[in-house]
Amino acid sequence: MTRAFLLSIFLLVIALSLTAQLRPIDEQKFVSVNGIEQWITIKAEDSSKPVVLFLHGGPGSTMSPYDDAIYGKWNKDFILVNWDQRGAGKTFGRNAPAVVNEDYWIANPITVDQMTADGIKIAEYLTKYLGKQKIIIVATSWGTVLGAEMALKRPDLFHAYIGHSQVVNPTESLARAYITVQTMARVAKDQESIDKIRSIGPPPYDDAKNAGQLFRIIKKYERQNSTPAPDHWWKLASGYDNEIDSMHRYDGDDYSFINYMGHKKLGIRGMSSTVDLMKEDLQFRVPVHLIQGSSDILTSKEITKSYFDKLKAPKKKLYLISGAAHGHNQAIVDAQYKVLKQLQGI
Repeated sequence: MTRAFLLSIFLLVIALSLTAQLRPIDEQKFVSVNGIEQWITIKAEDSSKPVVLFLHGGPGSTMSPYDDAIYGKWNKDFILVNWDQRGAGKTFGRNAPAVVNEDYWIANPITVDQMTADGIKIAEYLTKYLGKQKIIIVATSWGTVLGAEMALKRPDLFHAYIGHSQVVNPTESLARAYITVQTMARVAKDQESIDKIRSIGPPPYDDAKNAGQLFRIIKKYERQNSTPAPDHWWKLASGYDNEIDSMHRYDGDDYSFINYMGHKKLGIRGMSSTVDLMKEDLQFRVPVHLIQGSSDILTSKEITKSYFDKLKAPKKKLYLISGAAHGHNQAIVDAQYKVLKQLQGI
């Protein structure tokens, strides 16, 4: 038996051994969380890798239907977990009645504390189910409210907190955004936007519809001043591309938004009015990384910087991303991945 033949056998055995050690995972399921069933997906090429829990924005804007297009390449390095929060996506569909109306909205309010408690329960489930001591939070927009609170309340569960488009004080942010887009519309001689801004007036609003109209103008000017995400990112995965799931996403988005902004006539107090992270605990016991689009109007870099400067953490860093606004694009995803790779050794 030649030495070359023995070497080839040895290399084959090593390759087979390494392949056998890979433990892929691909699960989509409901888990019981604080009295209701909530939807999660867990995907990885190797379940020995670190766990990343994504906290979507909105509230109501679930990422689970799109995660393969945006983050699928990360499967080889991390276990990726998407969670449809209370009131959103498949979680909303599982727990809402067949007909959702204003009576349902009034009778079923949601709160920041309630959703933070849900997030902590999800993290506890993941550490136990996947055999991990800690996981990593990657939150965006609204999800950063939950992410910051979760990391502060239960640092024992998390390696680090990564917040993108950090929400600090939604009331202050919206007032600033109103002035910003008003100025931008005047410079652009955008009469349609000028008229709409004038008709709804400055925030805060008693009617969530007015907030929604301002949000659309904000998004319009953010799109004009940033690099968009590729269109294929927002193509629904086949398992979500159906009438029932689409209805649940649509109804859940309305339900979540009205609970976020509030509606005085219906007696619904907006969660946004209760949020001011500057007045919360600013002493983190986990590393904090904040990723901020330089063209973000909705959560401005000035407010994010003030929050970042005041918070304390074992390690903290702020990343200002050129060409990015409030939402995702390739530069934001690349920045998130870079931070995660730096953390992978912990």
